[in-house]
Amino acid sequence: MGQTLFDKVWDSHVIKKIDNGPDVLFIDRHMVHEVTSPVAFLGLKARKIKVLYPEKTFATADHNTPTRNQHMPVKDLLSKKQLEALEENAKQHKISYWGLGHEKNGIVHVIGPEHGITLPGATIVCGDSHTSTHGAFGAIAFGIGTSEVEMVLSTQCIMQPKPKKMRITVNGKLSNSVTPKDVALFIISKLSTSGATGYFVEYSGEVFSNMSMEGRMTVCNLSIEMGARGGMIAPDKKTFEYIKGREFTPKNDDWLRAMDYWKTLYTDHDALFDKEISFNGSLIEPMITYGTNPGMGISINEGIPNSDDQDGSKKTFLKSLEYMNYNEGDKIIGKNIDFVFLGSCTNGRIEDFRAFTKIVKGRKKAPNVTAWLVPGSHKVEKAIKEEGLLDILKDSGFELREPGCSACLAMNDDKIPTGKYAVSTSNRNFEGRQGPGSRTLLASPIVAAAAAITGKITDPRKL
Repeated sequence: MGQTLFDKVWDSHVIKKIDNGPDVLFIDRHMVHEVTSPVAFLGLKARKIKVLYPEKTFATADHNTPTRNQHMPVKDLLSKKQLEALEENAKQHKISYWGLGHEKNGIVHVIGPEHGITLPGATIVCGDSHTSTHGAFGAIAFGIGTSEVEMVLSTQCIMQPKPKKMRITVNGKLSNSVTPKDVALFIISKLSTSGATGYFVEYSGEVFSNMSMEGRMTVCNLSIEMGARGGMIAPDKKTFEYIKGREFTPKNDDWLRAMDYWKTLYTDHDALFDKEISFNGSLIEPMITYGTNPGMGISINEGIPNSDDQDGSKKTFLKSLEYMNYNEGDKIIGKNIDFVFLGSCTNGRIEDFRAFTKIVKGRKKAPNVTAWLVPGSHKVEKAIKEEGLLDILKDSGFELREPGCSACLAMNDDKIPTGKYAVSTSNRNFEGRQGPGSRTLLASPIVAAAAAITGKITDPRKL
């Protein structure tokens, strides 16, 4: 019987199988940031041990970083302390560290692919749930907890039970203004936030084959929001062209040897999955969420569903609508909004800024809207300027902030005020996720742009 892509990568990294227990898995790349690493490094210190393979670990500052005046001292004392701890720990253990002001600095799941740290067939972990992003390259990538961060730092291995396998196939041609973010939100709305729990997902079909690498990263990033352990897409010509020549990719003969291996990374035709799901991509429309989890999503012109039609708890559903101050049957289209956030590890790449800029070009930002446009890295920021996007954005009344996680999780100064509505290109719309009492509507960069210039939820196809 053939093997799935997931089996090929996972099995090749198993160092030891524990009877009736987890596998001991070797980790090729470990990425750390300032939030989940300090306690792990304290654990190493208490045990008087060093990082085993510092050259396989990469550190960046992103969660707590301000997105304005990064050249100035960080005002928030807790953030300042965490950032200083990461810098000191990286220095002590001889780990590559890209802190504030460094040209390679940015969100951990943006800079990994940018610099060729993310490679096909690799195992990649980070103390952050959206590590699944890297699966877009045919890697097995997943988030880990603080104790597991310490485990990987000290042994370059992790103990994990092997997940079940799910394949989600989407064929057909996407309609105008339907983006990878819409595809992901559509899938989550159909499966729910727990529909892939216990599985590692492989995405297949012409919709994903036709996506750019940035689009594939967006889809894999959101795998975690339907409960999956991670998501992955088989590497192809687009993958190889994207990573070739980047700083940490193999060179010369090493590249040729790597390509020989990478070309074997696909699911065999006779491989079996534990679960198979298929969708017609031509039926997907621009999406938006209306509740307090990513599974509460609808096509932009639909009405909010009736609580009696929900599979889950009616009480929980109604509580969510109460928090959002929405009602069953309400149309989301035309609802007023206060903030727009373009950024995060989901949609903070150059492709996302190109899409946003294309909509706002020649138009003006609505006066009632505060817009936070936050690139995912300094490399993205540089491209925005070099491609002339910044000039267009400025002409339309927008300003560009500095790289960081920003309002995705509001661990910095970028917090949506209580009761205000934000159309956000990030990944989670939980209660208070973007600030205490904030109300988040997840959407694509195109839908966010349409809202930014009209001041309300607007179908981008009408512009």
